[in-house]
Amino acid sequence: MRKDYRRAIPREWKAMSKVFTALGDEHRQRILLLFEKGERLNVGQIAEVSTLARSTVSHHLKILREAEVLLSEKQGKEVYFWINSTFLEGALGNVLNYIREAT
Repeated sequence: MRKDYRRAIPREWKAMSKVFTALGDEHRQRILLLFEKGERLNVGQIAEVSTLARSTVSHHLKILREAEVLLSEKQGKEVYFWINSTFLEGALGNVLNYIREAT
């Protein structure tokens, strides 16, 4: 066992806390699972298949975007979201690398 519990969190782990918090909610997990490969969805499309109100979907999308799980782009009046696969692969890869090294 490592003795120094207080040691600094590695730089590459800093973003993971937000990712895990964002993905810790089942509604946000369901939203993430709606996306097919390369797909971009807007709030209306997500709300249409959700049991949540549009405003609640918007709130969850904001959390996912702030955690960098999703990227977004405004096109006219709509904002489209898509999975930030590069970021997620890196963040989750850091966890997998640690587990591999620790076992």
